[in-house]
Amino acid sequence: MTLANAARSLNASRHRRWRGPALLLVTDEVRLPDPLPAMMRLPPGAGVLLRHYRSPDRQDLARSVAALARRRRLVLLVAGDWRLAARLGADGLHLPEGLARHGVLAPALGWLRRRNLLLSVACHSRSALGRAARLGADSALLSPAFATRSHAGATPIGPVRFGLWSRAARLAVIALGGVDGRGARRLPGGSAAGLAAIGGFLE
Repeated sequence: MTLANAARSLNASRHRRWRGPALLLVTDEVRLPDPLPAMMRLPPGAGVLLRHYRSPDRQDLARSVAALARRRRLVLLVAGDWRLAARLGADGLHLPEGLARHGVLAPALGWLRRRNLLLSVACHSRSALGRAARLGADSALLSPAFATRSHAGATPIGPVRFGLWSRAARLAVIALGGVDGRGARRLPGGSAAGLAAIGGFLE
């Protein structure tokens, strides 16, 4: 089973706490420097999370990503910059865990709430899930669910803890980190509202 097929099964059951996409492509300036070809392979209704935090051409790339997302009917989340998200007409904002903990968020949260847009937060622990819920986030990207190159040396959460943490969380939890079709099948039923990956997950 591919990750896209696994996400379709999540879509069929629709997680009660998540109104966003069940399949999310996460951009990365090292592992996926040009996300446009991968976006072309996403099914309508899937999502794109634009990171590329340190890319010098982030603004230009963001405009290209937003234009393609509109054409392909993809949900667009922008990481870390609500003003850029607003300029692009994005569907929501994603906050890195550190920014969610320490950032000055009132303008960003006000923009999101006025427009009823999506807010996701990166989480790497059970306590971070609690902070994301208190912030009013719609979802948490919980990682690393499994061993992954992007978190080399980090202890993966694993399916058992992922299930326990997800069920105790007060928001929808999306699995990120080493997630492929086989890994998705290892997650306890009902624990993941969505599946996220950087690249190569449609094969």
